[in-house]
Amino acid sequence: MGEPIIQLRHLTKRFGGGDSQVHALEDVSIDVGAGEIFGVIGLSGAGKSTLVRCINLLERPTDGEVIVDGRSMTALSEKQLREARKSIGMIFQSFNLLMQRTALDNICFPMELAGVPRREAQERGLELLKVVDLESRAGAYPSQLSGGQKQRVAIARTLATSPKVLLCDEATSALDPKTTRDILRLIQDINRRLGITVVVITHEMKVIEEICSRVAILDRGRLAETGAVEEVFARPKSEAGRRLVYPDGVPQEVLSAAAGQARVVRVAFNGGTSYQPLIATLAIECGVKANILGADTRNIDGRAFGTMLLGLPEDGAEKALGYIRAQRDITVEEVPDYHG
Repeated sequence: MGEPIIQLRHLTKRFGGGDSQVHALEDVSIDVGAGEIFGVIGLSGAGKSTLVRCINLLERPTDGEVIVDGRSMTALSEKQLREARKSIGMIFQSFNLLMQRTALDNICFPMELAGVPRREAQERGLELLKVVDLESRAGAYPSQLSGGQKQRVAIARTLATSPKVLLCDEATSALDPKTTRDILRLIQDINRRLGITVVVITHEMKVIEEICSRVAILDRGRLAETGAVEEVFARPKSEAGRRLVYPDGVPQEVLSAAAGQARVVRVAFNGGTSYQPLIATLAIECGVKANILGADTRNIDGRAFGTMLLGLPEDGAEKALGYIRAQRDITVEEVPDYHG
């Protein structure tokens, strides 16, 4: 991580009072490096959206400090805050486009508010439509655009003020999988080309895996853990992390299959060998036919992460365990609870 551009210090946010008070965030401290794509993930109600709205002070923290680009946002006057927000763009799940304005006019809107001359604003708007690959749709209204195109316009509008930080609050949740991938690639391209720091708020692990370098896991308003995506997903240290990374419990059909196995082991892939050659090699080199009882594996930049539950026959279990333990970037543990 480079020098932090966002620093959250002991951030706390409570809503209401008395017995009905809600603790949305409790003592959360996070640093986001300049130029990185940082992910924040958690289940519904974890406090993700509250956290992102505290970064630009759309929600004012109950306690703690928010520092963006060296300025303490919580200490600014309303006028200073409005100026500071120009360097913090935000895109939402719902796009928030003005329906009576064309794509180009939607992009020009924040520049108009800032007093930019119309001709200059339109020139800049057309440049931004090229950035998001929508220059042919400049005159289209939101009702004439697909969901992905609307989000591209929203991203271009956000870029109009030349922000240093882009906050994405569930920005792909309303999109189909292919469009989601396209939008994520666009965000990644903007990050690389323009050097804009991106904070991605999501409940979807696939989004984090696709573009983020580091991730923070929120759990009921508290920071459960944070670190490099590969490290957190390979070896989650918190219960919240394990719930996100590993399957929630073991399905009944897996338990039934495990009942017929002499030994059951959990194999964790930590960024090296993919699981397919491992299973094949166990059969070919060790003569052990492992039964895959369940798996939650994923590919990040060509490397395997996640876990797999294997059933091993008694007569070959020790040989298989010895082989697996000798492999790089793979760890294994027995799961005695599921012995047959």
